[in-house]
Amino acid sequence: MIGYGSEDDNFVFELTYNYGLKHYVKGNDFRHICIQSPTPVENAKKSNWNIETVDGAVHVNDPDGYTFRILNKKEPEGKDKVMHVSLTCSNLSNSTDYWNKLLGMQIYYQTETEALLGYAENQCKLQLVRAGDGKPVDHAEAFGRIAIACPASELPAIESAVKDAGHKILTPFVSLDTPGKATVQVVILSDPDGHE
Repeated sequence: MIGYGSEDDNFVFELTYNYGLKHYVKGNDFRHICIQSPTPVENAKKSNWNIETVDGAVHVNDPDGYTFRILNKKEPEGKDKVMHVSLTCSNLSNSTDYWNKLLGMQIYYQTETEALLGYAENQCKLQLVRAGDGKPVDHAEAFGRIAIACPASELPAIESAVKDAGHKILTPFVSLDTPGKATVQVVILSDPDGHE
């Protein structure tokens, strides 16, 4: 796990290496991760990485081609430096309803083509962007998962609500033993476009 602080209080990335795989086919599902800090831009310049400015933000692609959208300004105080994760959706209304009405995220803004949702002002947000040209969301081989922490006591009700609404439960409520760490209880869900 890597991030700008403890996973209890910050958005963190879990990086995995799958032995034997040299390349993943990427789809259109993951758009970018947005970070507010001048440090990534400074580091990218020092390392001679390709930097592109798009709509006032700096875009840097990592070695595997994943895009990081950097807001090159002072880091926010009292807020996560990871501002949002941006995902493609095929139907913005259906996706927004899923994350807002079913999973309880509040809508920070919404237009005809995108929405920003989250649980708290100081936390990383979820940006949903409608796919252009009516294209479906393609996860290909390189998709990931967004994990959201909540008290374990809330998981059965979340699972039940998602199931009752006719959405997919990929992994029903289960306890996972993690060597060297506390046991974790999870439910793995799938939104209308298959984002986990």
